[in-house]
Amino acid sequence: MNTTPADLMEKLRGPVLPGATIGIFGGGQLGRMMGIAARSMGYKVHVLDPDPACPAGYIADKVIEASWNDRWAAANLARESSTVTLEIEQVSVTSLDEASRWAPMRPGAAMLAVIQDRVEQKDWLQKHGFPVGPYRSVRSPEQLAEAVKALNGPVFIKSARGGYDGRGQAKLGFGGAVVDDAALRQAWEDVGATDCVAERALDLAKEISVMVARAPNGEVKVYPPAENFHENQILSWSVIPASISDELMKKAQKVASEIADTFGLEGLLAVEMFLTTDGQLLVNELAPRPHNSYHGSERACTTGQFEQAIRTACNLPLGDVSLVQPTAIANLLGDVWLDDEGKEKQPAFDKALAVPGVRLTLYEKLKPRKGRKMGHLSAVGATADEARERVLAAKAAL
Repeated sequence: MNTTPADLMEKLRGPVLPGATIGIFGGGQLGRMMGIAARSMGYKVHVLDPDPACPAGYIADKVIEASWNDRWAAANLARESSTVTLEIEQVSVTSLDEASRWAPMRPGAAMLAVIQDRVEQKDWLQKHGFPVGPYRSVRSPEQLAEAVKALNGPVFIKSARGGYDGRGQAKLGFGGAVVDDAALRQAWEDVGATDCVAERALDLAKEISVMVARAPNGEVKVYPPAENFHENQILSWSVIPASISDELMKKAQKVASEIADTFGLEGLLAVEMFLTTDGQLLVNELAPRPHNSYHGSERACTTGQFEQAIRTACNLPLGDVSLVQPTAIANLLGDVWLDDEGKEKQPAFDKALAVPGVRLTLYEKLKPRKGRKMGHLSAVGATADEARERVLAAKAAL
């Protein structure tokens, strides 16, 4: 299929209607659930991913096996698509720019260039007046030592690029641990001996996130905040809505919406935030895609995040995000499939599903590993507390 500049201008003008093809960079669980939403709306789905057996491959019309920096494969994805979106921010800016020559790329490369580098992201947030905690940019072992001294307390160190769910991270000074030269060298190695950001640990009351959807025409929808709980830097459970005051809810939504507007977002943006014990609301990280903490939006809100992602990519009117019912999710890691000796076992899904209001979502990942996200449980309830209690009871029954 040969796409001309005139064809591209036609793509950019109006909505991409059902029957067209949507290209997705990334075939993980987020790409899979985006693809399922797209197919339910009548679209065809093409996916680019380094793994030909990626979870989205089971529901896609076509999988292009290629690396994130393969600009030729990116061009092929876009030429065969009426619009292109993504489920992972590690795609190279070169590939995103190449794709944008042939189809609308939503979100775009300029925004991704900022977000995929944690140093650039923090600097951007601070430059534009958004609230962030104390941090320092680090590009050498010597700068790491200076940063730890300047931050004067326990410190999280995160690699600038890549790394999530606790990977590419280190901690210094927690529990009164001595931060000597050996500890600094080990932390530097743990984050990959590369550019990183050092953040002072905060006294947290809650962790929340806010999902914003912004269409190419500037229409914005802001979801109710989600309340999140992490174990070992991996999301364990999340509840919509967060148990915070109306005032804080509106403040968090306003911050998230202003970040989206400042970027000129076309797509979804999850804004992770900290609420400190002294009442500060601080931005932690940004994710320009569907987000683990909003898996529950499929049941909690009139329009779930995956359908909304398709609407933004296709320049369609955005869906209502009003709260329908409180919903909680609990991640299912590969550990659930492994016994104490590391041998595979069958989780007792029948017992989990016996808990009222519980549903099971699996990602068709073939090999369980400790810490690998394999699926999630969701539960509804009359209150957020009831939804959380139900989903945690279901997880415990596994």
